[in-house]
Amino acid sequence: MNSKLVSLGLLAALGVALPARSENLEHVQRLLANRQCQQCDLHRAGLVFTNLSGVDVSRSDLSLANLNRANLQGANLQGANLQGAVLSYANLGGADLRGADLRGADLREAYLYGANLTGALLDGANLWRAIGLPENLVSVEQLYLWGLAEAQRGNFPDAIQYFNQSLSRQPDFSSAMLARGIARLQLGDEAGAMEDGRQAQQMFLAQGNIPGQQLSERFVTGIEQVLAAEERERRAQRRSNGVGNVVSALGGLASLFLRFLL
Repeated sequence: MNSKLVSLGLLAALGVALPARSENLEHVQRLLANRQCQQCDLHRAGLVFTNLSGVDVSRSDLSLANLNRANLQGANLQGANLQGAVLSYANLGGADLRGADLRGADLREAYLYGANLTGALLDGANLWRAIGLPENLVSVEQLYLWGLAEAQRGNFPDAIQYFNQSLSRQPDFSSAMLARGIARLQLGDEAGAMEDGRQAQQMFLAQGNIPGQQLSERFVTGIEQVLAAEERERRAQRRSNGVGNVVSALGGLASLFLRFLL
């Protein structure tokens, strides 16, 4: 075993700070000048906003490189080491990422249409809101969690899209059905919210999930009660005062159930 590697590993294990390896400027310059740099050392390279369309950096070390918003359309990244690289908002359309190591990489909102990810390692990669992500790379549960995250942020239209994707792949995903109903309620779609709530109730019941079934039932009943109160207000010609109370009650109800799902 390499004695230098053993020494470095021992120092790291003992908590001794090691100097960060800086980028290899010679290799960065070669890449920018020739647009190809196979098996190059591009570790920690700062390439933010750089136009790298069509470059060949196959089998290169791009670990911890900053490629935020870089244009990598059609780039050859086959077998490249991209561990921990920042690729958020990057254009990777049509890029060759076969066998690339993307573990821990930041791919938030990256454009991936047409990218070849065959054999790519994606453990721990942040794929939130990545565009054109192959369906098989994201689990139904992950889509559901992204939906919950969007709902927590108040972005209910995008939350509904994630819940729709979850349900298209797993139609009996009861929690996603109820969560979509909650998001619909927050957007003022009481009828859609109640329909989702009723379907979730039946799903939970069929799955033997009594707490989920009871939660869905309370959700639907709560909406019905609030809407009934609104109707009474309307009949009493006090609608303007009653609407504010109804909206407040519906919003509080939805928030309560969303917290339960989280």
